[in-house]
Amino acid sequence: MSTMKAAVIYEAGGPEVLKVETRPIPKPEKGQVLIRVKAFGLNRSELFTRQGFSPNVKFPRVLGIEAVGLVEEAPGNEFQKGEMVATAMGGIGRMFDGGYAEYTCPPATQVQAIKTKIPWETFGAIPEMLQTAYGSLFRSLLLKKGDHLLIRGGTTSVGLAAAAIAKNHGAQVSATSRRADRADMMHASGVDHVFIDKGEIAADVRKKFPEGVDKVLELVGVTTLGDSMKVAKDGGIVCMTGMVGNKWSLENFSPMDFIPTAVGLTTYAGDSNDFVNTPLEEMAQQIKAGTLHIQIGKVFHLDDIVEAHRTMEENKAGGKIVVLT
Repeated sequence: MSTMKAAVIYEAGGPEVLKVETRPIPKPEKGQVLIRVKAFGLNRSELFTRQGFSPNVKFPRVLGIEAVGLVEEAPGNEFQKGEMVATAMGGIGRMFDGGYAEYTCPPATQVQAIKTKIPWETFGAIPEMLQTAYGSLFRSLLLKKGDHLLIRGGTTSVGLAAAAIAKNHGAQVSATSRRADRADMMHASGVDHVFIDKGEIAADVRKKFPEGVDKVLELVGVTTLGDSMKVAKDGGIVCMTGMVGNKWSLENFSPMDFIPTAVGLTTYAGDSNDFVNTPLEEMAQQIKAGTLHIQIGKVFHLDDIVEAHRTMEENKAGGKIVVLT
């Protein structure tokens, strides 16, 4: 077989601009790995790209900044045929064709082999989600056992994963949601305290925890970042990782007014090095053992990529969206 099915975007627009078509299977060069994709997760950055907010991404393009599957070919012998692998970041789905296909061909340097057998829909959920959660917590927030972490945007897939990882690490976890009916889902992922987010939460958090919290993971973005800064205690850190609020920059930013005294502000973007340094094998073992909870929202097939994107855009998944090929 020399052809594959792929979802291709030719122009920015709504979910319907993703066209499932037949394309040649890419041919790997030395230093690349041809992966037979079994599953991939959907990510907000792909939504933004589809909407036209990624000017560096040239169309036509097969989107998808992550994928999991089986090694089909590795000319440099970095991996053996049939190995279970994951890839994410490093330009996949942006600078070169990505995971929305039956095959993808990333550099070997941004591929991890995983020996622990977990279902494809679970494996497909974790590369980018766990890389983002893990990197935010430990590279940017320097999370320690005993820290009190607040997650702004606690029902996002990264928020739920971060809660589970932080709880396993020995942190106290608080998280926010706009919906009270999502509290049970957050508790299942390790959240100790739920705050209902009506646009501002600082007063509610300070009422329950007068000194504030040690670390804040901001996943909504600049629309709530200022309020989240008020939640951190002296010596605390706020990390902005997500932008589900669909706003990218602060207007009339005045650091002295915006950043409280003795509170640190950082970000986490993640790159291919962060991905390969994420202990996916260890976390896959925890998932299989039932000690790390992963909230999968909905599972689609590649032919239903338009509906999958629509579900992501309308925030209807209730967890990570996974697409099987």
